[in-house]
Amino acid sequence: MEGSSNETMADGGWRNGNVSPDQRAALDPPTVALVQVAAALAEGKTPALRQRLVAARAAAVPDIWIEELLLQSLLVLGYPLALVAFGVWREITGPASGRGDWGGGGGGGGGREELAHEDWESWAKRGAAVCAAVYGRAYHKLLLNLRGLHPALEDLVLVDAYGKVIGRPGLDLKRRELCTVAEIAVLGTAQQLHSHLRGALNTGATQAEVEGVLALIDGDLDAERRRAALEQWQDVKGRKV
Repeated sequence: MEGSSNETMADGGWRNGNVSPDQRAALDPPTVALVQVAAALAEGKTPALRQRLVAARAAAVPDIWIEELLLQSLLVLGYPLALVAFGVWREITGPASGRGDWGGGGGGGGGREELAHEDWESWAKRGAAVCAAVYGRAYHKLLLNLRGLHPALEDLVLVDAYGKVIGRPGLDLKRRELCTVAEIAVLGTAQQLHSHLRGALNTGATQAEVEGVLALIDGDLDAERRRAALEQWQDVKGRKV
């Protein structure tokens, strides 16, 4: 990647975790708070996560957005971090509502869709549509890559990840992708970050919104992960999504 790290940061418009007014204006306050929760989830530090969850509620982030972010974090972060995060969330909101009584207001709940469909094909169809929206022109290449890695991966990704979880109602796909960008950048998995930076654009985010997310999480990244994230973003901006 040509150019120094400082030049890349200057081009993105952020430096040392400071968010410019233009970048903050690109994201509404609830989305800002939600992205900051996503970054804290990936860091796995309970005090910071609790603080950001409380701040998210103060910023009028709907409880259902938090619920859906925590559920999809199972896919990115795994059960250990996601279950800890749910525990912190329940300390703040109280116990979850019982099955079938999921509303979306305060005090937990907010599922709006049980993880039980009458037939497997409905998940497969929804998962294929959602995954295609995220990956755009790279969708068919993704399927070929998954098949090459292991025969079971295609169904697990399309049906379980995109059909059962990411395709759920309650949180729009653009915000899901912006939060995924935040989590993966903190984790430092550059190749997956590249895919989801593209995915954010494919699902309706503007370049300014993506740069707003990278600016917001800058303080959560070490030097190497910051450099990798900015390089990936520079590359994505130079391509057609």
